[in-house]
Amino acid sequence: MAQVAKRDIGFLTKIFRNVILGRDHNSALRFEPECSARDQPPPNIPDGPAHKLSANYYESRDPRREVAPPIDLTQNLLGSGELGVAKTGTRIAGVPTPGKTYQWD
Repeated sequence: MAQVAKRDIGFLTKIFRNVILGRDHNSALRFEPECSARDQPPPNIPDGPAHKLSANYYESRDPRREVAPPIDLTQNLLGSGELGVAKTGTRIAGVPTPGKTYQWD
């Protein structure tokens, strides 16, 4: 393929522009030799649950319906009887706490 001359300014004007800018000028114009080819291979994506022809109901694959309120771990642990229910101040004995704790007097 023959290289086509790009549209740009003259040599001396190009040097003057680079001195004024303090860097090399990058043209915003897009020319064919600098662009990627348009004949890229199609992506190889596996079929998901939405590719079925039947039994493909929206409510069964809507991710917004799977959102639930946060779970309170202390209520689940105390309600199942795994940990003691004895309370010492505001801290429940046996319930894990994040990081090291400092007991204030």
